[in-house]
Amino acid sequence: MKIHAHSESHVVELDDGSRWQIFPGDLAATLNWKPETDLHLERSGDQVSSHVLVNAADRTRVRVIAAGQAWPDGEVKKVLKGG
Repeated sequence: MKIHAHSESHVVELDDGSRWQIFPGDLAATLNWKPETDLHLERSGDQVSSHVLVNAADRTRVRVIAAGQAWPDGEVKKVLKGG
């Protein structure tokens, strides 16, 4: 899938119309994303995110949840602190 819009740093809209909220700790990995960046959506097995977006070019993985959903209570802070 390609990026349709990425106007907000923490939300990306893909060309299939889906909108995803990017995990705060993974925002740096999205800085080089361009509209032509090829992303693949995969289910996630961790407690923080429901899915990951994988950059096909460099295989970087960004944790995401559907836009509008809330991150699990306490998990963001716990992960960002390295716990």
